[in-house]
Amino acid sequence: MIPGQFEYVRPAGLHDALRILSEREGDAKVLSGGYSLLPLIKLRLAQPGLLVDIRDVDGLDEIIETDDSLRIGGRATHRSILENTTVRAGYPLLTDAAGGIGDPQVRNWGTIGGSCAHADPSSDWPAVLLATRATLVCRSSTAERTIAAGDFFIDTFQTAIEPTELLTEVRIPRWAAGSGGAYAKLERRAGDFSTVGCAAMVTIGSDGRIVDAGIGLTAVADTPFASAGARTALIGGQPSDATFRAAGAAAAAESSPASDGHGPVDYKRAMVDEMTVRALRSAVQRALGQ
Repeated sequence: MIPGQFEYVRPAGLHDALRILSEREGDAKVLSGGYSLLPLIKLRLAQPGLLVDIRDVDGLDEIIETDDSLRIGGRATHRSILENTTVRAGYPLLTDAAGGIGDPQVRNWGTIGGSCAHADPSSDWPAVLLATRATLVCRSSTAERTIAAGDFFIDTFQTAIEPTELLTEVRIPRWAAGSGGAYAKLERRAGDFSTVGCAAMVTIGSDGRIVDAGIGLTAVADTPFASAGARTALIGGQPSDATFRAAGAAAAAESSPASDGHGPVDYKRAMVDEMTVRALRSAVQRALGQ
């Protein structure tokens, strides 16, 4: 289809971009990589009066590790995250997720901020942010807010971002020593959206037991979610297949997938169980330095 008419601006800096969003509240959409928004505009599922292209806004594509977190600019591309040496060395969960997103063209242009703001219920980054208990930073022309990932993804294609705000940064906490993470994804073809996606983080204590954990799931509910039952099943347990299976069963029970061309409900729930177990096995191996 042919998109409806819209205006287009390309602000030179963050201040200008936020000013425009304030002046055109509710009528403007932010354009970053475009791989989420442009298809919706072509189908007329989204009809903004103004596109605000932020490609010239400096400082939103940096990836920096601080004493307490890994900070990823909202305009950082999937490829830049995948190839970043700090991410590869200390955050392999992110490398797992970024490497499975789309094809090279999508990874070259698509951004973590655009993916999160779009909030497709089958996208990969939300599961990662939920498992790691990340926070997202949103700025307007008058204020800055930090929003926990668990509060950010509200419903299908709906987030806590206000119309006058821009998602400027994602902050992933630095986990304690003995931590590891992994992402396991079931897809029909390489680069597809997930049929089931599971992000797992675990921390192994000095006694060999799991002392902290996070499980984020995508594509099996109206919005990605963190499995509280899986986390409860993991904490205090030995890092064994029996513990992983208990967590997988809890995650499957909390999921609410829809039957579609990717499979029936029972199959998807079984795959939630399996992907959770696979992600946990890899996460524990990394936590133990294996």
